[in-house]
Amino acid sequence: MTSCPEEFCWLSDCEELAEIYCVSFVRGLAPEEVLRRFSVGGSTMEEYDPTDYIGTAKIDDWTLVVEPGGWQLVAAPEIQARVGQGTEIVSVSRHDYASDIFAYIVDGEPVVQFEPVLPDDRSGTDPDRLIEEMREVGLDPDRDVDGPLIDSPIERSFALASRITGLHFSPEMLELCFPAAEPLEN
Repeated sequence: MTSCPEEFCWLSDCEELAEIYCVSFVRGLAPEEVLRRFSVGGSTMEEYDPTDYIGTAKIDDWTLVVEPGGWQLVAAPEIQARVGQGTEIVSVSRHDYASDIFAYIVDGEPVVQFEPVLPDDRSGTDPDRLIEEMREVGLDPDRDVDGPLIDSPIERSFALASRITGLHFSPEMLELCFPAAEPLEN
């Protein structure tokens, strides 16, 4: 197995994204609309999300969503349905005390979802849709389950997200999600 995808090795030293986080890309919605969809009937997001902060930034045709300390976009079906209605979402969630998750969601329904260390155990409406892309980034669903573990599974998940979105998650993108951040220029 190849080493960590080079463009994502910075993640292991990223203080803003510690032990638990979710990074998602939502196609075609403005950041304000994504945040509105996180809430229900005027209630605050904090009632539905254990994070202190959800950051968003518009990048090309996608809105980057960062949930430091949270995982709602990959773990809460009601939030997936609201945020994902009429669009697609690509999410990578790291959770040191539970399971990491990669999810590709279309129109509010998980199409492909799996734990990056267990790419052979996928769920969703079309769990085989990303097989070739998974192999290309080292998340081989046909690997020997009794063989070596997949190294750098989160970094490989971000490489898979890049293949789908055309965006390479970077420290500069993460900085955009903080207050007063400027839009990323092409």
